[in-house]
Amino acid sequence: MPELPEVEAARRAIEENCLGKKITKALIADDPKVIEGVSRADFEGSLVGKTIVSAHRKGKNLWLRLDSPPFPSFQFGMTGAIYIKGVAVTKYKRSAVKDTDEWPSKYSKLFVELDDGLEFSFTDKRRFARVRLLKDPASVPPISELGPDALLEPMTGDELFESLSKKKIAIKTLLLDQSYISGIGNWVADEVLYQARIHPEQSAASLSKENYGNLHKSIKEVIEKSLEVGADSSQFPRRKIDFITVGGRTTAYVPELQKLSGQQAARAGSKQANKRKGHGDGVKDDVNEAASDEEVNGSVQSKKGRKPRGQGNKSSAKRKSKESDDEDNANDSEDDDDDDNDDHHDEDQKNKTRKVTNNKQSKVEKTSKKTVQTSQNSKKKKKAK
Repeated sequence: MPELPEVEAARRAIEENCLGKKITKALIADDPKVIEGVSRADFEGSLVGKTIVSAHRKGKNLWLRLDSPPFPSFQFGMTGAIYIKGVAVTKYKRSAVKDTDEWPSKYSKLFVELDDGLEFSFTDKRRFARVRLLKDPASVPPISELGPDALLEPMTGDELFESLSKKKIAIKTLLLDQSYISGIGNWVADEVLYQARIHPEQSAASLSKENYGNLHKSIKEVIEKSLEVGADSSQFPRRKIDFITVGGRTTAYVPELQKLSGQQAARAGSKQANKRKGHGDGVKDDVNEAASDEEVNGSVQSKKGRKPRGQGNKSSAKRKSKESDDEDNANDSEDDDDDDNDDHHDEDQKNKTRKVTNNKQSKVEKTSKKTVQTSQNSKKKKKAK
């Protein structure tokens, strides 16, 4: 998923290869979901004949300044990317367009040819990106609503300390808030917290002065290093990495080095101890716990009368599945499938949760059935007497 380093790499590639050149041809996709608020003809007409003066970025947004407004603006979404024919935009292998590749790609939303023959394209496979034509992109949403850029407008150590000390939410969640600091996404946040040795669930307000200093240093170093090495996997940590969900996002961390502190550590330890204490009862505890939940809601119901969990969500799940299929279009092509790694992790988490829920439901149903049968047998014995 594109974050500050990927968008900055695209900005630098345009700056190095496209400035001072005139746009001789522009093709805009017929896709109103991505091309926002302007017709294809108006968009193309506003670009042709203009010269690219500069390239700008804030957070995960990029825009090009031409010799006269309006200017094209790109919000990268989940799979937005800039490709320049003959140029490796990043050090990823997939960023370079090969002679055998389809060009422009069928996922291209904006294609531009310059007066020296150079061509570039903005593509978006999953259609969560937004391409706009604006008089002043920095003065209107979404760019005007962003917090300071993590690379271009870094907070001082004192500013970071003062602002974080007032925030009583998980530090990972706060780093992902683009109105607080812009450009840091899921993988950058995970790497920053790993380097700072901070647990992603640690409350921002509870961080020590040492934590603040390490965090401030790590934000700068991780972003600069990621731009330098192009996400070289050989430099990833070779330690045990665990995955949890923080702020609704799949989160990677190294338990050996990133530990909760203060009251949060005590609570987590108590929770773990209770878990170990109840472990010996095994299946029985799970069944009794689930059964007691049902009793609180008004006695154990028969299997026939109970509505299966999740049944009410079936139709919306089907609708979401269909929408996702429409957005993905053809999932079997293009090298930028690698961008969907986060989705796979989230799906794994969902499958595990679903499995546990189904197992518990099955156990509860068996317990309920046994309870009903025992009651019926007891009544029959009484009548026989």
